[in-house]
Amino acid sequence: MTIYRLMEGLNQKINEQCRNIERKSIEQFIESIVATTDNRIFVNGVGRSGLVARAFAMRLMHLGFSVYCVGETITPAIHEGDLMICVSGSGETSSVVNGARIAKEKGGKVIAITSHPSSPLGTTASVVVQIKGRKLDDEMGRDYLTRQIVGEHEPLTPLGTLFELSSLVFLDSIVEELMRRLNKSEEHLRKFHTNLE
Repeated sequence: MTIYRLMEGLNQKINEQCRNIERKSIEQFIESIVATTDNRIFVNGVGRSGLVARAFAMRLMHLGFSVYCVGETITPAIHEGDLMICVSGSGETSSVVNGARIAKEKGGKVIAITSHPSSPLGTTASVVVQIKGRKLDDEMGRDYLTRQIVGEHEPLTPLGTLFELSSLVFLDSIVEELMRRLNKSEEHLRKFHTNLE
């Protein structure tokens, strides 16, 4: 069946992407999170990247961090020493870039998870975790909107699929590493899981 072949192909692409993430940026990312035990973490992303960011925020909450999603009605002001984690494949999403700039102005630390370190988001952040997107993003050198207008995309990973799925796998792996470093068990996480369902 074709779907099995497609799943195998997608898994292979995600594995390739994740293996290419720079080790130094991974360590800086983890250390930045661990260092916020007395401060707050804000996650920022739009669309599917925003869903990935929100999934990560939920696990950070389960680990006992004080975490907020930018744009929610209960999200407080960001202050010096707080951490903002931004997820944007293009690094050009205006609301994410603006949020990162405000966080930096207020003395917060900004981490970007993006395919483009030289983007407005990447240049605003103090730590950049590069998760490359599709080959077309690198080879064609055209911006996202232009590629969509002329129909340039890879059928297996349309739009930002490869970045989003690779980011999700990366961030879930970070959760497991944080559990190890913070000596937290699954039972600990379960205590923070919602009981209102």
